[in-house]
Amino acid sequence: MKGRISNGYFPSLGKKADVLFNEGRIVDIIDPGKDEGSWKTTLDASGKWVIPGCIDMHVHLREPGFEWKETILSGVTAAIAGGFTTVCSMPNTNPVNDSAEVTQYILDQARKADLARVFPIGSISIGLKGKELSPLMELKKAGCCAFSDDGEPVWDSKLMRKALEYAKDSLFCLHEEDVRLSDKAPMNESPRSFSMGLVGQPTIAEEVMIARDIEIARYTGGRIHICHVSTARGALLVERAKQDGINVTAEVTPHHLLLTEEMVEGYNTNAKMAPPLRSKEDTFALQKALSSGVIDVVASDHAPHERDRKDCEFNEAAFGILGLQTTIPLMLELLSTGVLTEKRFVEVLSTRASEILRRPEVGSFNKGAYADITVLDPNSEWKFTEDKIKSLSFNSPFIGRTLKGKVTDVFVGGEKK
Repeated sequence: MKGRISNGYFPSLGKKADVLFNEGRIVDIIDPGKDEGSWKTTLDASGKWVIPGCIDMHVHLREPGFEWKETILSGVTAAIAGGFTTVCSMPNTNPVNDSAEVTQYILDQARKADLARVFPIGSISIGLKGKELSPLMELKKAGCCAFSDDGEPVWDSKLMRKALEYAKDSLFCLHEEDVRLSDKAPMNESPRSFSMGLVGQPTIAEEVMIARDIEIARYTGGRIHICHVSTARGALLVERAKQDGINVTAEVTPHHLLLTEEMVEGYNTNAKMAPPLRSKEDTFALQKALSSGVIDVVASDHAPHERDRKDCEFNEAAFGILGLQTTIPLMLELLSTGVLTEKRFVEVLSTRASEILRRPEVGSFNKGAYADITVLDPNSEWKFTEDKIKSLSFNSPFIGRTLKGKVTDVFVGGEKK
């Protein structure tokens, strides 16, 4: 079926254009108004931005095993509401996604939901225990786009080397945390943590693991992707690794770009996350690294939790926040302050992730790519309130915040969702 989105502004091109699609694929990007006889308008996007369908490389969909927090259906519903047409689901489910059967279950549930595309990420180690490699080739053949033990580091250096050598051409998304140094503490180590009477996580707990895995990648030639970089030094390590030609990419979350440890004042459990919110200096450095391309993409680390896991003592509360519905407007804030250009805005939310995942059929307006398209009104203001949340959980420090920029229309494979 032919379709056309007309009169939209394409920030990646810096001009207005029309996008044509047929049988679920991109056909062409043309000047507004051309070939009206052959391609009737499906959507008039006047006054709106049109970008390739956004990709979130780091999402926790919780199913199977934790369906009271989130299901695949509720997760992809939130993804579409937030403008994401593709999400990569982390393997810390129950059972862990360390077998083809679990991968297939996730793909089947995503197919039934028929909303955003779901690319499962398989575990690096069986059960996320860091002792024995998962059947990586079996997982890849079943449909996994990458491997990760996210939520846990791969603490065994020998196992990490083995994984990178065994599946050298695969992508490994790494949670960088030396748990002996971090002690799984609930916030950043700083004068504020001391004044609040809380044990803090030092930045070196993240940085020494980034450095280790960069060196293992240097030695093996493997591909590593550093998850949720949160420190200035971590960004610098990535920059130097790239200068050395090491196969490394990195992501940063909206909350680490825009929030600091000040948010935990009053023992705000919705500001408790892993890695923890850091200092203003770290936030500034991360913004700079994202702007320059040192950090490649923005990923939400969408981590839903039921109220009981947040409405409790700070030390006992779960780590993590929602992210799928707030990422795009929060990135528009960085565009308005000059941290991002319009072109970079599109790169960090869609095209660069497509390149890292080596999936040119998504996150792209190239001819033949899937007609996955996000349309947004960059000037529409709205308040992020609980009644607007599509997730099954409500753990976000952004609740009550007025946001600028609203997703209005989302197409996946040429179908409006």
